[in-house]
Amino acid sequence: MALKVKAVERKVKFKKEDEGVWRYVMQPELYIALSQAKVIREAALRSGVSQGVMKACWDAAGEVIKAWATEGHSVALPGLGSMRFGLRAKSVENVNDVKTSLITSRRIIFTPAVDLKDELAGTAIQITCYDRNGEIVRRVTSTDPGTVEDPEDTENGGSTENGGGTENGGGTENSGGTENSGGTENGGGTQNGGGNTGDDEEIPAQGGNG
Repeated sequence: MALKVKAVERKVKFKKEDEGVWRYVMQPELYIALSQAKVIREAALRSGVSQGVMKACWDAAGEVIKAWATEGHSVALPGLGSMRFGLRAKSVENVNDVKTSLITSRRIIFTPAVDLKDELAGTAIQITCYDRNGEIVRRVTSTDPGTVEDPEDTENGGSTENGGGTENGGGTENSGGTENSGGTENGGGTQNGGGNTGDDEEIPAQGGNG
């Protein structure tokens, strides 16, 4: 199995007044969303229990996780990791200025289990490159080191208890980008849309670049 990624050529503006430059921006190709019923049906099949029993266990586990997480616990998600609630908030110098209005958002923080991180790190990535006209111009099999972001590692892009490493708890919504990722909706990507690549397949361009 491999994760499919697309690198789409888009005009990126680093400042509103800039004309913008064309860059290849990478983002995962998402498959269809699997319904809860389908997941329960498959889990029941693999475990050998009825769908009714599996659904009852699924619903009960969900209620337990919600109840304990809202009490401030970090709750284990079997086979996946753990989940807890957090928040983003502004910081103030004076203790008398501390109030709930400083909270800008509440967050759900998921910390993956080691086995899940290892599975992701070992999964190959296949990149399909599209030019600005929507034509496929290259396919790449990535040989990146498979680094998986650690939500608890605040020095390398992870989250903190208040949701950010900045003074006001901010950061951007697309937190994992590079220095040149600004201006696009998806962030991420490198300046030339590349990264460490291994085997690749050049595809003759079909039409101009507009």
